[in-house]
Amino acid sequence: MTSPALSVLDLVPVRSDQRTSDALTASRSLAQVADELGYRRYWVAEHHNMPAVAATNPPVLIAMLAGATERIRVGSGGVMLPNHPPLVVAEQFALLEAAFPGRIDLGIGRAPGTDPLTRYVLRGGSAESADDAVARFPEYVDDVRLLMAPDGVEMQVGGRRQPLRATPNAASVPDVWLLGSSDYSARLAASRGLPYVFAHHFAGQGTAEAIALYRSTYQPSPEHPEPQTFLTVNAAVADTREEAERLALPQVQAMLALRSGGPLLPQRLVEEAEADRPAQQEPLVRRMLDKWVVDAAGPARERIDALAQEFGVDEVMVHPVAAALAGTPAHESPAREQTLRLLA
Repeated sequence: MTSPALSVLDLVPVRSDQRTSDALTASRSLAQVADELGYRRYWVAEHHNMPAVAATNPPVLIAMLAGATERIRVGSGGVMLPNHPPLVVAEQFALLEAAFPGRIDLGIGRAPGTDPLTRYVLRGGSAESADDAVARFPEYVDDVRLLMAPDGVEMQVGGRRQPLRATPNAASVPDVWLLGSSDYSARLAASRGLPYVFAHHFAGQGTAEAIALYRSTYQPSPEHPEPQTFLTVNAAVADTREEAERLALPQVQAMLALRSGGPLLPQRLVEEAEADRPAQQEPLVRRMLDKWVVDAAGPARERIDALAQEFGVDEVMVHPVAAALAGTPAHESPAREQTLRLLA
């Protein structure tokens, strides 16, 4: 069995002992570790108004991370397109591709990635425009791709035709991926001949069905004659399984709070999570850990290889969820770096 290539998904977590600047420094170091170890790509998410997530603006983060690394592909996992005018996204990623040619991925999602208030503000104070943007998602995807193309588009305004390009003279364009946690984006990606990623790390189920639907309905495109996809997994890897489970506990508790409507807080340190571990949550904690890759190096890598074979992919994107111990320097995330090193 051939081992898959490895990539990284980063939400830029903010711990209870960190400022935003500390979290950014830690993620920059994590990207450099991934680059040195030969990981294929490094993606950052888009989430807003969350105390534990600093990944609010993927293009800004991508510029920072691509500038701090040498060869790894850097991209969005993803830009939540209904939050933004397509031209703005096209301009941002056309410039990133010009600055770092051949290294930029534009992953696009349909979910808002935030609460209703922030979504309302992002769309200029109009709930109707936000809903309209979601309904027009396929059109927005097409617009971004056309605007980033070297020739751009031509539109008729005021009785005359005028060219419109995201950047004056593009030599190359970013790779565009569609992301999703349902079959909607699988169908859309297949119809457009685009690469596709199902959010296995978040949904935890429905992955096989979504990937099968994507592959079975795929319409080849000139850029992508074959369907292209990979798997995403949450991972915490340490010297022992017991230590890996300790390090994963804060993220498990955060996910349980998110899904149960509990308060969203900065990511806990390991000791904070252990001090507040309700007994009634233990079955839920165990079920979640069983879905993730949480183990020592050898068994963890075997699990990733087995998942890649099960879903027929040659790449696995790891979301390193190992938290920090008390006393860890605020600008460092050694447990996340350890996860990448032990899996490489």
